[in-house]
Amino acid sequence: MKAGTYNIDLEFSQILDLVKQLSRKEKLRLSKELEKEIIDIKLTSLLKAFKTDELDQATIDREVEIVRAELYAKRKGK
Repeated sequence: MKAGTYNIDLEFSQILDLVKQLSRKEKLRLSKELEKEIIDIKLTSLLKAFKTDELDQATIDREVEIVRAELYAKRKGK
């Protein structure tokens, strides 16, 4: 723990009471911080879900080239 910081146990209702005392600007700042944290949690979870050792760069490159060729063929055919 950093010097000058404290860890206290608060119930949700106590936290809510504290938030209600914040100014509008502080509430917006808190909201943005919470949103960033949620996005980080979701992104981490998503990355873990798609993590695999079966996919290498060569496979990705082949698939990209296949899709590019298909898109090119569609544009050329129009």
